[in-house]
Amino acid sequence: MTVSGPAGAPTLQPQLRRTALRGLAGMDRLATVGAVLLALIVLAALLAPLIAPYPDDGGSATHPLEALLPPSGAHWFGTDQVGRDVLSRVLYGARTSLLIAVAVLVIAGVVGVVLGVVAGYAGGWVRDVIMRVTDVFLAFPALLLSLALAVVLQPSVTTVIVAIAVTWWPWYARLTASVAASVSTRGFVDSARCLGVPAPVIVFRHVLPNSLTPVLVQLSLDGGGVILTAAALSYLGLGAHEPTSEWGLMVQQGQSLFTTDWWVVTCPGVAILITAFAFNVLGEGLRARLAR
Repeated sequence: MTVSGPAGAPTLQPQLRRTALRGLAGMDRLATVGAVLLALIVLAALLAPLIAPYPDDGGSATHPLEALLPPSGAHWFGTDQVGRDVLSRVLYGARTSLLIAVAVLVIAGVVGVVLGVVAGYAGGWVRDVIMRVTDVFLAFPALLLSLALAVVLQPSVTTVIVAIAVTWWPWYARLTASVAASVSTRGFVDSARCLGVPAPVIVFRHVLPNSLTPVLVQLSLDGGGVILTAAALSYLGLGAHEPTSEWGLMVQQGQSLFTTDWWVVTCPGVAILITAFAFNVLGEGLRARLAR
């Protein structure tokens, strides 16, 4: 029910408007938190050789006499089973995990967006063929298909990138196809057709730029999912392997020590959690802001 003021003007509506604005502002602040967290993680990964307390521990160096030392001033995150500084390995692991995430999103995004734009603009049998191929990939759970591909290929960081990218592109293809189909019916696209502009020029100069906004939001949301999937593959022994520093591999190596030497598994696990949180919060904030 609307409540009127002394002059008969409704007063509830402004209150609802202020509440909505506060909610949007809160979402922007949340997106800022995600962006700052992600920027710090990226900065830490880039500067790992400079800020890691023991840079050699990010590789194959071992110190058996310092194995499983608890967190202290000398080793803030403690040491692992072979005496390597866990903080140094977490910093170097950020490089591997972020490299996987960026590579997967770029490959899957480019393939999915190109196929989606072509399907959305061309329509007809072209759209049907592309969408049916997309449906075949979407019929399988993404993680299960990634596992199957990773089993066939030799375990490595490259294997993780390929296995995840192959299962991730259909989402972007379907999303882009629906947006591109809507953009293709707008007046400026019809005008370009009437002027005799070639179809490839229309697609890449007019349809594609106007179809990217939801894809960019989805990419930011999927960053956390890629990090988690890559960690799962490495945890199962299908991804990175020694002496590469990778968060999922570190969790796998320290799982049996959780009840006694908790820091070995907890620190990389928390790094995965924070990074996935940063991607998700940033994506939600971007989605709310672009939806205004």
